[in-house]
Amino acid sequence: MTMPPQSSVVVPAVTTSRLRKTFGSLVAVESLDLEIERGEVFGLLGPNGSGKTTTIRMLTGLMPPTSGEATVVGYDVRRESEAIRRNIGYMSQKFGLYSDLTVAENIRFYAGVYGLMGAEREGRMAELMEELGLAEREDQLAGTLSGGWKQRLALACATAHRPAMLFLDEPTAGVDPAARRRFWEIIYLLASKGTTILVTTHYMDEAERCQRLAFLSRGHLIGVGTGQQILEQFKMPSIEDVFIELQRRDEGAAA
Repeated sequence: MTMPPQSSVVVPAVTTSRLRKTFGSLVAVESLDLEIERGEVFGLLGPNGSGKTTTIRMLTGLMPPTSGEATVVGYDVRRESEAIRRNIGYMSQKFGLYSDLTVAENIRFYAGVYGLMGAEREGRMAELMEELGLAEREDQLAGTLSGGWKQRLALACATAHRPAMLFLDEPTAGVDPAARRRFWEIIYLLASKGTTILVTTHYMDEAERCQRLAFLSRGHLIGVGTGQQILEQFKMPSIEDVFIELQRRDEGAAA
């Protein structure tokens, strides 16, 4: 696996400068300036259609920007998209694993996709089974797992190659509160070991677990900071109130 460029200076995990994406006359993301530090748990929030998914697709190298610049774990999103994809993990709300394979077979397959083979792969599998509590279910078909266990398996597959950064797109949608709490404990464990986390969520209790937040509205970055800084900026009592107000504005503008 290609490793991020080495430097004596610790560069941010993500930097964007006037990042822009258009689809014909539709402006999905406009002049996005953003910086995410290494090892940070960072929340990207906004109503549907605010530009979150488009931003993630550009940062993961799946979609080139129309203009502007961005780097992810030291790589340029335009020139080095393949290197970015080798050094990040991605997990969405949709269960994208193989339902007819067991837990162990899914992890083994994805570890192989990322270039882990032989003893290295088996060792990494054992680590993931232990860290995520999957050992007792290693022979269970993935399709028969509950929502919370499916998310743990998806996380194991997304982190099999020890990525420098992990993108989580509404990862706990439809998962019960206890499973969501355990999932976030695992997220902070990963961050404590140096993995940078970018997460989108519609659960405001999860948003409050992020160290910093960025709010998007109709493609524009309209707020970034800690939870307390966001509340002070918008002069509202809770993150949920901020989110609801933005949704109301966006729906009104689109009407």
